[in-house]
Amino acid sequence: MSEQVVEDTLPKLLRRNYRKYGDKRGAIRKKDLGIWWEMSWKDYYETIKWLSLGLISLGFQRGDSVSIIGDNDPELFAAEYAAQAAGGQAVNLFIDYVPSEVKYIVGHSDSSFVFAKDQEQCDKLLEIKDELPLVKKVIYWEAKGLMHYDEPILIDFRDVVALGKEYEKTHPNLFDENIDKGKADDLALLEYTSGTTAALPKSAMVTYDNLLSTIQSWLSIEPWDEKDNYLSFVSPAWATEQIFGVCACQICGATVHFPEEPETVQENTREICPQMLLYSSRLWEEVVRTVLVKVGDADWFKRGLFDLFLPVGYKVAGRKMAGKKVNPFWRIIYAIGYLAVFRPLLDKIGLLKTKRAYTGGSALGPDAYRFLHAIGINVKQAYGATEVGVATFHRDGDIRPDSIGQPLPIFEVKISEEGELLIKGRGVFPGYYKDPEKTAQALTDGWFHTGDAAYIDKDGHVIYVDRVKDLKKLATGAKFSPLFVENALKFSRYVKDAIVTGDNEEYVGVIINMDYNNVGKWAEKHGILYTTFADLSQNPEVYDLIQKDVEKVNRTIPEQTRIRKYCLLHKEFDPDEAELTRTRKLRRTFMEEKYKDLMDGLYGDKDEVIAQAEVKYRDGRKRVISTPVRIRDMGSKSP
Repeated sequence: MSEQVVEDTLPKLLRRNYRKYGDKRGAIRKKDLGIWWEMSWKDYYETIKWLSLGLISLGFQRGDSVSIIGDNDPELFAAEYAAQAAGGQAVNLFIDYVPSEVKYIVGHSDSSFVFAKDQEQCDKLLEIKDELPLVKKVIYWEAKGLMHYDEPILIDFRDVVALGKEYEKTHPNLFDENIDKGKADDLALLEYTSGTTAALPKSAMVTYDNLLSTIQSWLSIEPWDEKDNYLSFVSPAWATEQIFGVCACQICGATVHFPEEPETVQENTREICPQMLLYSSRLWEEVVRTVLVKVGDADWFKRGLFDLFLPVGYKVAGRKMAGKKVNPFWRIIYAIGYLAVFRPLLDKIGLLKTKRAYTGGSALGPDAYRFLHAIGINVKQAYGATEVGVATFHRDGDIRPDSIGQPLPIFEVKISEEGELLIKGRGVFPGYYKDPEKTAQALTDGWFHTGDAAYIDKDGHVIYVDRVKDLKKLATGAKFSPLFVENALKFSRYVKDAIVTGDNEEYVGVIINMDYNNVGKWAEKHGILYTTFADLSQNPEVYDLIQKDVEKVNRTIPEQTRIRKYCLLHKEFDPDEAELTRTRKLRRTFMEEKYKDLMDGLYGDKDEVIAQAEVKYRDGRKRVISTPVRIRDMGSKSP
């Protein structure tokens, strides 16, 4: 179980675990070449120590920043701890950042060193190195493809560790001295916001006290066990992974597992069956679609069993979430359904032993939430922001699919006169790096302005509505939340994304992004021929398929705000085109501008709109591709 923590920085926690566990317990496990390799707390600590000293020998100074870009690996976590132990702060970047985004964050954070996983990431840095004069070295930890690079700025991770090992001989106590100098109010991280408006992201300064007070408050309600396994694959550039993967596992001493590759996460999850798991809402939506597809592909007998026991799951889950007793009859019926249907499903997706499952980022739709609980996954919503970490979450026996939980003990929450959620407490950040103006806008008397519309019910649950700026009103005066409708649509196995429109219009329209894999399987099963994403998306039979799900959603929302028209986009939403943030949230304002012609088409009398998209090739050439997109009026079967 977690214990009361005295150490007030992450490096001090690392040293405590080294002294407590030594070589008796594994700190991390990484799958490589088909084998799970374990590193003890002793070996992990010594690697971080030498890496930290190696950085210092290369010119790292107290107060410097270190940028890190790569997949979740032991080296990524070690780089963060090493920089912090030397008195600096870490800056994590999403691996799919393009060079211009990397340049902005590395430059804005004044990073003196950059850790880059492999050749792909190093190439990004080499492309912009002349525009980053403060960067002394780019340190890589996967050498494949870099052997013949003759770039003085590049250095191997292992060589830096070797430098630190030599440096320790002449500075034997320096690492401990640096750790001892650390204080709770020191900066641990510079965390960049997701930038949902497509503007340049802000850099939130996060102290050790912000991080550790938040997770200690969390663990006081929901303790983690040192024997539990945690799978880390969500980027530490996301604040929630910093709270769980980086901090909570240090506090409780749990073993952190790293998948072999991003593509093997599902397989590796099944192998280790983690007790603790953090997925973004999009990943949980993918789990729902995966389960529904597996059920759809099963034989008639298994589908029949699933359809028979799913209502039982909903009934039992509903009572459990509300903290009510389940009578013996329903417990027995559910147990039969669990053994016959749900348990095999959970085993196939690696969630059989998961005791603590969390979702963060954008809100998970109530339908998906109930479904996951019905099949036996105890998912809890955690709400937070880059500036506050995690501020609210669900408690066992008091889980409400329509809420984002109740505040952690260290936080106060209130609703402003404008309906905006405000948060105050030790976890709230001190301000934005090099931006006092935006700091003053975000913080008023210690209250952080989240920008989210919400309300608090009589039981203290915070009910999330939408971003304040994203709430819409029809010309009729009827108000609606685009996010609510989008989440309802994404419960479909055939809908991957959606963007709802209708502000000051007569009715609600929606651009739908189909799930190419699932719709493709459906098309093959029904003998529908197609060549590309665009070709499949505009097939009339696919429109009929999606219309059934749109009609289901319409039955759950007020009549005056139901979807009247929709279209299927000819391509996927793409973060590289600024349509999504790196945490896969919609950049709504940007999208409304980019797809203005398509959205206007939803409110005209045309049954087809020509959508244009700019394609940039590797050689720098650009081309505009035009694709006809059908508009489907829900009052008509033909597009």
